[in-house]
Amino acid sequence: MPPPDTARHYGFGALAHRNFRLFFIGQGISLIGTWMQNVGEGWLILTLTNSPFYVGLTSALSSLGVLLFSLYAGVIADRTDKRRVIVFMQVAFMLEAFTVSILVWTGVVQVWQVLLLATLLGIASAFDIPMRQSFVIEMVGKDDLMNAIALNSSLFNGARVVGPAIAGLLIGAVGIAWCYFLNGLSYIAVIVGLLLMRLPPRAPPATTVSTWAGFREIWVYLRNDRRLRVLMFLTAILSIFGFPYISMMPVFARDVLHRGAEGYGVLTSSIGIGAVIGALAIAWFSARIRARGRLMLVGGTAFGILLMLFAASRSFGLSIVLLALAGFAMIVNNSLTNTLLQTGAPDHLRGRIMGFYSFVFVGMAPFGAFLFGVVAEHVGVSITLAAGGAIVTLAVLIAAWAVPTIRDA
Repeated sequence: MPPPDTARHYGFGALAHRNFRLFFIGQGISLIGTWMQNVGEGWLILTLTNSPFYVGLTSALSSLGVLLFSLYAGVIADRTDKRRVIVFMQVAFMLEAFTVSILVWTGVVQVWQVLLLATLLGIASAFDIPMRQSFVIEMVGKDDLMNAIALNSSLFNGARVVGPAIAGLLIGAVGIAWCYFLNGLSYIAVIVGLLLMRLPPRAPPATTVSTWAGFREIWVYLRNDRRLRVLMFLTAILSIFGFPYISMMPVFARDVLHRGAEGYGVLTSSIGIGAVIGALAIAWFSARIRARGRLMLVGGTAFGILLMLFAASRSFGLSIVLLALAGFAMIVNNSLTNTLLQTGAPDHLRGRIMGFYSFVFVGMAPFGAFLFGVVAEHVGVSITLAAGGAIVTLAVLIAAWAVPTIRDA
């Protein structure tokens, strides 16, 4: 890890903050394990059921908790010690991973167990995601926020490159259980990093309001801020009709491209490669990017078009390239949307803004994953992905035309 002055000199100002460096290292190790488990889970459920529907259902249940609880978690995030909650959630993730690994190793794993544990994982994620999103600014401040968001994205997607590649090898060599077990161990790194942080004493909230009043306050704020409201709407569209393409990857790899677990791992890794390049580009140029809204809209439009092209591909090599480009476009859109939301939100509402963002970004994913699974079961995965890409493209273009304040952000 570069020293603080070096980090800032090379355009990575967020790494000049000790707390963020600890977070960055711990997350880097943990996220590799997370992606190993994601790949293992998709292949496990496909092996157990041989059904695209169940692949989509498992992904949907993994996000159902976020749909149900993230708005409440956002209210809690504005009132509580975020670090403590994040540590508790990492422990919950660890226990879930170890439980599935034991079930697989002992040969008693059943579909209902995987679905139940995926649901519990989603509930823990509902509290973890808005806490982590709103905790970033406490580590780096507003000046380095965009840089930190981009670096987090590069970390997430760098793990998407490494994790699936390792998972593909592990599944073929020693079995799916190792993907879960190693992921369980990886959470130790992020827990240690969080506990080593030195944070200033936490000031109590200026006022304490009821949970319902907290909900009403964020609804009124979004109703009066058209730009943030449309950004949330676009995030929901991408979450429902765009991002579930990842949950369909094992089906596309096996049924369209006729590849096994290794090919599935390579396809997933290629998304990560493109996303890492996109995130590092955003981080490197974060201080010089002025037309953030316009660039975000370009990224969203390109993502939808690339998804349609990928759906039409029957070449493994071409599919890898298209997925890498889609990953690049996706992360440009996501990083800039996140930055625009956090910098546009007042401090006392940031936790709730990010709770709402988690609700639409992750919580709406169950609808998309379930919808993709049902449609793919009847008309095929290629048509499903192409239709999703078309809807995303159309929605972003309409928003760009109808809401000039986004283009000018």
